[in-house]
Amino acid sequence: MLLAWLGQEKLLFYPRPVESKPVAPAGWRLEEIAFTTRDGARLAGALVLPPVPKPPLVIYFGGNAEEVTAYAPMSNEYYANRAVLLVNYRGYGDSEGKPGEAALVSDGLELFDWARARSDVDGSRIAIHGRSLGTGVSVQVAAARPAKCVVLTSPFLSAREVAREVYSWLPVSLLLRHPFDSAARASGMKMPALFLMGTIDTLVPMWQSEQLARLWGGQAERVVFDGFGHNDIQVNPRYGTSIREFLDRCL
Repeated sequence: MLLAWLGQEKLLFYPRPVESKPVAPAGWRLEEIAFTTRDGARLAGALVLPPVPKPPLVIYFGGNAEEVTAYAPMSNEYYANRAVLLVNYRGYGDSEGKPGEAALVSDGLELFDWARARSDVDGSRIAIHGRSLGTGVSVQVAAARPAKCVVLTSPFLSAREVAREVYSWLPVSLLLRHPFDSAARASGMKMPALFLMGTIDTLVPMWQSEQLARLWGGQAERVVFDGFGHNDIQVNPRYGTSIREFLDRCL
């Protein structure tokens, strides 16, 4: 229990370095982002802009082992003519600092405000997309900011519930410092949400994603990927199609 208490950040966060310079889809423009938070941490990432004037924006919050700028080439495949903000968590990629729930959510709120004030995107039409760990960040940011809609890939009820599945022999409720409790906020979320879940997800069981969808206060759409799990759900051709069609309806 002592080791779990002291080392839980290493169990929850898996920072990844930037392996190659991010590139934009053909015809798009990529702007490298260096963002300094109020407490002085420097975050790094990219803003990918489609060849259309003042597009809507998608802010992406990645999973616990993702370096999010690697998704820049898929911007058009997933989001179709919408700008995409890909900024790495603290300690990930070229971002400074150490990750933690309070810091990641605070950074997400600051990034939302910064992006909404830009003149080259439509700040009135912002969607938030979170995957796995990023769903815990996305729900909290969307609860505090005027997001038009939310996309949640492999979302969990809370990090506590995930930990109970993996470490059933530990008193995780007493040990966990980063609960990422999406279930506690779900009923108050009034914007539409798209829930993407795989039937053989062994990290975040599908029942958690389904339960969160049932708790959601706004319209909750579901797409289930039969035979796909936590780490391969995005390779299904319906993954990008489902996101694009949802954003077409909401933005």
